[in-house]
Amino acid sequence: MRYLYGIVLLGLIGYLLTGVTQVRPGERALVRRFGRVVDKPAPGLRIGLPYGMERVDRVPVDLVRRLTIGYQPEAEQTDETTPPGQLLTGDHNLVNVQVVLDYSVQEEALEDYVVQSARADGVITRAGEAILAEWVSGHKVDEVLIRGKAELPAVLVAQTKARIEPFRLGVAIRRASVSYLFPPTAVKSAFDDVTRAQSAMRTQEYKAREEAAKQLRSAQAEKHRIEKMTAAYVNEQVVLAQAEADTFEKRLKQYQELRRDNPYVLAGIWWDQIGKLFTQMKEAGRLDLLDDHLGADGLDITISPPLPKKP
Repeated sequence: MRYLYGIVLLGLIGYLLTGVTQVRPGERALVRRFGRVVDKPAPGLRIGLPYGMERVDRVPVDLVRRLTIGYQPEAEQTDETTPPGQLLTGDHNLVNVQVVLDYSVQEEALEDYVVQSARADGVITRAGEAILAEWVSGHKVDEVLIRGKAELPAVLVAQTKARIEPFRLGVAIRRASVSYLFPPTAVKSAFDDVTRAQSAMRTQEYKAREEAAKQLRSAQAEKHRIEKMTAAYVNEQVVLAQAEADTFEKRLKQYQELRRDNPYVLAGIWWDQIGKLFTQMKEAGRLDLLDDHLGADGLDITISPPLPKKP
């Protein structure tokens, strides 16, 4: 009989120990007593009522859950006509798209997640698939292949969050990424050729813009150089003109002062200038002695052989 009491006692102790729960770091617990939420304990040891009276759900709130949505590469090896994730673009071309959505449990909405956890993955997946199909169908195939990896993640995060909000799943969409984005295998080589041609075209456009910018910089530098030379020349001519004007005014003043004492001073100035002019002409080979024009009949200046130019 004592053994029976011992077994019953041990069973009772074991049953009571079902009310002891260890909540690990990074977890939050939801305690329901007969279906009603009574507690949300933080990490640590909790002692409550045994199993059947209370239910404790432990949820790792710092765990990031990942969902893969869309195309599965192995699907094209099967006999399926249209594999999952093969979508139609706005210009009636097919592309294979696979995206990854990361989400985590919202601590403040823990009760919602515990209630909806069984359907959370399915609802998020369906919402992501719908958004993916809508975005692809609204763009041409070139836009999808070129801009998809850059633009789709932000669209998926924002729109998936809005679409699942009415379901009160208690989760937050953290980030999204495009893990696969290619045309179907049957036409991939043709798309690769188009992509290479477009890349070559963009390279040529970039080189042309660089050359145009280089030519523009060169033209601007030449313009600046000419403007500087012009400004320097203008300044030099102004200085020379001012110097000549000053010289003329001084000589005019001298002439006016000399004329009062000598009325023939102008003739003297004229002969002085004529002498300088003759000297310059002789140095340039444009003036020679009259001896070359003397003949038997005297001085003949009607025919004059051309004078040799001074080297």
